[in-house]
This record gives sequence, structure tokens and C-alpha cells, in this order.
Amino acid sequence: MKKKVVITGMGVVSSIGNDIETFWRSIHAGATGVGQVTRFDASKLDSRVAAEVKNFDPSLYMEKKEARKMALFTQFAVGAAVQAWRDAGLDGQPVPAKTAIMLGNGIGGLEIFEESHKKLMESGPSRMLPMTVPMMITNEAAGNIAMRLGIHGPAQTLATACASGTDAIGMALDMVRSGRADVVVTGGTEAAVTEFAMGGFCMLKALSTAFNDRPEKASRPFDKDRDGFVLGEGAGVIIIESEEHAKARGARIHAELAGYGASCDAYHLTAPDPEGTGGAAAISLAIEDAGLKPEDIDYYNAHGTSTQMNDPIETQMVKKAFGEHARKIRVSSTKGMTGHMIAAAGAVEAIICALAIKEGYFPATINLDEPDPACDLDYVPNTGVPGAINAAASASLGFGGHNGCLVLRKYP
Repeated sequence: MKKKVVITGMGVVSSIGNDIETFWRSIHAGATGVGQVTRFDASKLDSRVAAEVKNFDPSLYMEKKEARKMALFTQFAVGAAVQAWRDAGLDGQPVPAKTAIMLGNGIGGLEIFEESHKKLMESGPSRMLPMTVPMMITNEAAGNIAMRLGIHGPAQTLATACASGTDAIGMALDMVRSGRADVVVTGGTEAAVTEFAMGGFCMLKALSTAFNDRPEKASRPFDKDRDGFVLGEGAGVIIIESEEHAKARGARIHAELAGYGASCDAYHLTAPDPEGTGGAAAISLAIEDAGLKPEDIDYYNAHGTSTQMNDPIETQMVKKAFGEHARKIRVSSTKGMTGHMIAAAGAVEAIICALAIKEGYFPATINLDEPDPACDLDYVPNTGVPGAINAAASASLGFGGHNGCLVLRKYP
């Protein structure tokens, strides 16, 4: 029999809040973090909007001298991890012997790469940042979390593009179920709002370009006027542990992490399989892994990127996975508020599911003013609604055809 795994801590850094309370208030309000790019001069780009993290103070979570040695994606991850650690009641306590870290990241410290490459080209290699490589590589977030929290177990990083956060949590679930860990710090982090990344995404014609003067309207999942995704950034980290371990230490339990499923389209580097077969399989596998049936799921947090290709294909995915129940389930994409946080997206959306289950609240899909006829499910348009949620599924779809899905359940 599988061990029951529960969520005991949560932390978030995002464009709509740098702590759980502020973040959840923003979700309730349907507030968006999307605005004009301020981090660099974006005037030469076709897309000039992003969901940037605002007012993040790393000194709340680490020494200033340590923060100076970290890229932004690492600072965000450490901040979210410390929040989650404190929320789990583990701060100031002996670190459980079998504690691990499993973190998702897609791109690493791009702003460090940009700065050092500029110095290399302009002044030669002797002027590059001395910590270029340690700050840039993707595993440094997990390594710095380990050092900050004193965790000596495995500290690993997983990269499956936009599915990284979801897949990392799925791998962490397996670690606890197998007994290789009692506690895992898991989630995802990303800080790709840079000229290099946005230029690359613009060349793929993936970003929204029609709302540069109305950035708050740019991310509009399932709407007929959607024209691309909006790049977001931040981190979402949760603490998961076996129910037995959590109960033994008297931990507060937010929700059960009940199931995980994954697949690969094996179809195209950037486009999803137009039939949605792989994504549907990941959803079905997660529901089965949770010991549930499709009709047991009350809420589905969609990948919902606001691109022309993703949204109707994901609609088909939901129909394939849930059958007739697809017409009864509530579906929403919260990326209109957070932007697309790449590797952090699935982790932050898992947190949204946990909070939605706890409160009994279906978050809205904002900016859904005129639904695309090809997107014909209940997407909770513009205003969230109260209602009991016993089980929720959250899916992420990544470049390369990576599909991941998590199922969370209400904890008694």
C-alpha cells in the first residue's frame, strides 16, 4: 500500500505577492502582475510586457552577502523555501534525518550569462563575473537551499521546461512513497525576464505582442483574442512528508498530495500534439495514481498559456481525460494573473490548488471576455466562485512535449 503524502508547508515569490497571504488575496481579487517590462529596455522587442516580481527583499531570507552570490532564480527559490520551511514548523528544529530537495528549473541564471557575456565581448575574459558559472547553472538553487536550511540529503534539480515544477513535485512524491525521504523540499523556480530570453521567445512568435499598451489584458487564456503567453517569474516551494512523519511531529497539514502522472508527446520541440493524447494520458495517470476516478476531480488548474495552439488542444485533453465529466468540472488558468512562470508555473499552481481545496474556492480565468468557440468548458470566467473541492488536478505542458499532472486531495 502506498504511503500517504501530505503538504505541510508552502512558500511563494511571484508578481502578485511574495508570501502566501498576499498571493492568495491577489488570486481572490483577480489581480494581475503583468505590466510593462522595467528590468531592461524592451523597446526593441515585439513583446514589451511581463509579470515581473516586485519588491522582493532577499534579506528577509538570507544574508545580503550571500544574496550577492546568487542569481535571481536562486534568490527566489531560497525565499520561497524558507517561507515553506517556516510554514511547516521546521524552522529552528533539528532537520529530519531523511530530508531531501527536489527542485525544478528550466533556464538558470540568464541575467548572469548576459552580464558576463557582455563583459567578455567588450573587455575580455578577465572582466567577467568571478562567480559566473556557479551563479548561472541550474542546480545552484537546490544547493543554496540545502546550505540555508542545513539539509544534507539529496539536493537535486530537474529540467523539463515548463513542466519542471510539476515533475519535480512528482519525483518528490515518489521519494517519500519509496521511503528514501521522510521530508522533501520541492517545487520550481525561474527568473527569465531578460532581454535574451524574451528575444528568443519573440523569435518563436510565442509571446503576446498585441497588448503592449494594455499589459493587464495581455494574458487571456481561452479568449478568442489571445495572441501569445506573457513571461512571468518567481518560485513556488512546498514541503511534503509522509502522513506518519507529519503526524508524529504534530504538523499542520494543508492537503494531501495524492497522485502524479507524466508522459511525452514525442511530437515536436515546441508545439503540443494537436490531438492532446499525451497530455490526456498524464492527467489520467495522475488520477489513477491517486486511486481516484475522473468524476472525483472537482477542479482542474489548466496549463492555459494564452497561446493560439495550447488552449484549444488542452481543452481536447480535458475532454479525453475526463469524458462526460469534462462538462461538469470547473477549469481555470491562473496565468492571466501570474504570467507564465516557466519552471515555477506548476509548483505555484499546485499551491493554488492546495489553497483552493482548503478554502473551497475556484480561482478565475481573468481576461476571458469572449471565449474561443473551440474552448467550450467552464473556465470560471473573470470572477472566482466559492464551492467545495475534494480533489483537484493541475497539469503542466513543456517544450519538448513534456506533460506532467498532479492530483491533490482535501485532508480530513
